[in-house]
Amino acid sequence: MKKIFLLIIALVVLSSCKETKEIAVMQETPFVWEGANLYFLLTDRFNNGDTSNDINFDRTKETGKLRGFEGGDIKGITQKINEGYFTDLGINAIWMTPLVEQIHGGTDEGTGVTYGFHGYWASDWTSLDPNFGTKEDLKELVEAAHKKGIRVVLDAVINHTGPVTDQDTVWADEWVRTEPQCTYQSYETTIECTLVKNLPDIHTESNEEVELPIQLVEKWKAEGRYEEEIKELDEFFATTGYPRAPRFYIMKWLADYIIEFGIDGYRVDTVKHTEEYVWQEFRKVCDAAFEQWKQNNPEKVLDDNGFYMVGEVYNYNISVGKAFDFGDKKVNYFDKSFNSLINFELKWNAAQQDYETMFKKYSDTLNTNLKEYGVLNYLSSHDDGQPFDPKREKPFETATKLLLSPGTSQVYYGDESARSLVIEGTEGDATLRSFMNWNEIQNDDNTKTVLAHWQKLGQFRSQHPAIGAGVHKMISAEPYVFQRTFSKGNFNDKVVIGLDLPKGQKVINVSTVFEDGATLKDFYSNTELYVKDGKISIDSKFDIVLLELK
Repeated sequence: MKKIFLLIIALVVLSSCKETKEIAVMQETPFVWEGANLYFLLTDRFNNGDTSNDINFDRTKETGKLRGFEGGDIKGITQKINEGYFTDLGINAIWMTPLVEQIHGGTDEGTGVTYGFHGYWASDWTSLDPNFGTKEDLKELVEAAHKKGIRVVLDAVINHTGPVTDQDTVWADEWVRTEPQCTYQSYETTIECTLVKNLPDIHTESNEEVELPIQLVEKWKAEGRYEEEIKELDEFFATTGYPRAPRFYIMKWLADYIIEFGIDGYRVDTVKHTEEYVWQEFRKVCDAAFEQWKQNNPEKVLDDNGFYMVGEVYNYNISVGKAFDFGDKKVNYFDKSFNSLINFELKWNAAQQDYETMFKKYSDTLNTNLKEYGVLNYLSSHDDGQPFDPKREKPFETATKLLLSPGTSQVYYGDESARSLVIEGTEGDATLRSFMNWNEIQNDDNTKTVLAHWQKLGQFRSQHPAIGAGVHKMISAEPYVFQRTFSKGNFNDKVVIGLDLPKGQKVINVSTVFEDGATLKDFYSNTELYVKDGKISIDSKFDIVLLELK
């Protein structure tokens, strides 16, 4: 009996130790937005998981090349999450283009008919566009992503609706302006105007109370949800005390996706075209919604990170620090608003600067002028007509420069598979938006080799917040070796990375980071190493090493 009792005690202790160890492992690598590896995709162009929703609202007109819906949907993204595609790529956050219901018709501005496949032409913020999927699909996607430790970022558009078409009426004058068109010569001519012709601009400056657009009232009644929508709006305005002005309606509708699905962040579109106080208001609404979701779903909360907001301030760059300059006015969009802004500068740095110049500048800036904030770096995107490597002639270099730069990395879908950004027969930004090249990923050996490089760097980055959120310091110029270190609470992270090294035998000084006798692993070649006299010696066929404690 005594032996059995002791065995039970041992098992309890062992179980307790096991639980403690697992908790420690979970805490070893905290998720840090400032160093995240974020994947940006056009929902319609990534993966078709449900062919039954490919055509809706009689969107059957012949379009300009790559200007119509191509079938990608929410289910297609969820499939790739469950298959481990993003995990293998080291992705720990996914940003999708807007999912809300788009205008039903198409426009023709000289480039052929264009439908709202990209998601930026909203007609009803409270519904998902059936081409993308259902709310049940979105719920499944968020749950699948969270199980893999992947955060979900949706795209928020507050300052404009979709264009007017034969099938889509203009919103009431109380809601939108349709002129003048922006000239971008000053603060005023960037904000109190429409972005482009036939893109109605929300009166975000107005505090005047407005009635719901008649088209939404009629639509909601036909769908049998008018009373519920009105009830929720009444509760929102009663709770917040905000006037029933256009921007607050839209903020409420966007906050619902946080409360209902537990999304982790918003990438906010066309930030500089709206008064800066709007984003401070949106921050409060989002924070309150995220807190409400956490209270309603305590078992689903991933960590203590707050809601993430990254802003698209077109042409913002890390060199200017916090303030964006309109010429006649400077605006700090980080102030009580955004965790991070998209950095439009990296593509120029990558083309013109060496690794050390670029890495040091980014690390110094993020740890001084932008401390406690971040930037989202990219080398290609859906609307930048001058990407770093449009013909995909330098996919390995693209990965190395993007994924090892301090800051949050934005992998644009197809960066990792050298999906071409030069598509014959397209006009404008359509060339950037071809369907994901799954066939090449599965069948082309060169593409597989490129993808393997992105996977190794991406996984290493996702496991080490020091790479994106840490402090950079060069160890030696020739060979080029540097260290990154990061601390948060009781968590400490340190890595040593070497680039453009000789293939074969090489000796690397790691004495500033790792102690003699330490066991290291080169993540790139999967080689175990030992530190002796402050150095490691490695024989690998690669010109890169990614060193971590084993």
